[in-house]
Amino acid sequence: MSDLTLIRTDSDNADFRTLVALLDRDLAVRDGDDHTFYAQFNKVDTIKEVVIAYQNGAPVGCGAIKPFSATEAEVKRMFVHPDYRKQGIAAKVLNELETWATKLGFTACVLETGKKQPEAIALYQKAGYHFIPNYGQYIGVDNSVCMTKPLIAKP
Repeated sequence: MSDLTLIRTDSDNADFRTLVALLDRDLAVRDGDDHTFYAQFNKVDTIKEVVIAYQNGAPVGCGAIKPFSATEAEVKRMFVHPDYRKQGIAAKVLNELETWATKLGFTACVLETGKKQPEAIALYQKAGYHFIPNYGQYIGVDNSVCMTKPLIAKP
């Protein structure tokens, strides 16, 4: 793989917003009629912890965390540009988010993804996430899958 760099930023970053627009287009196709429901929970205006992956200077992937509870961070807006998938970029972004969450004092991460995103579910399972009952706005939503992972502080 060529030169991959991860940077920590926030949701004001223009590259993050560009990647999120691509993510939203992808999700609109996958989610179909359900997209409007999910979109209301994916606002990025006030996210303070964003990771962007750059390959040879080009923004190719992103992810974010935001507080979910006093001890849990919620993983949001994970995306890798289709031209750069299957290179381990998402796993590196996720690991960086988990490391950041630990430094912020969180002891677990939670997330929601869709059943129509099997590659995302596989990524999270490989990274050590396990299924939990749907939480919050996702309770009773058949297409939603919620997961969690305990975080271990790294020296």
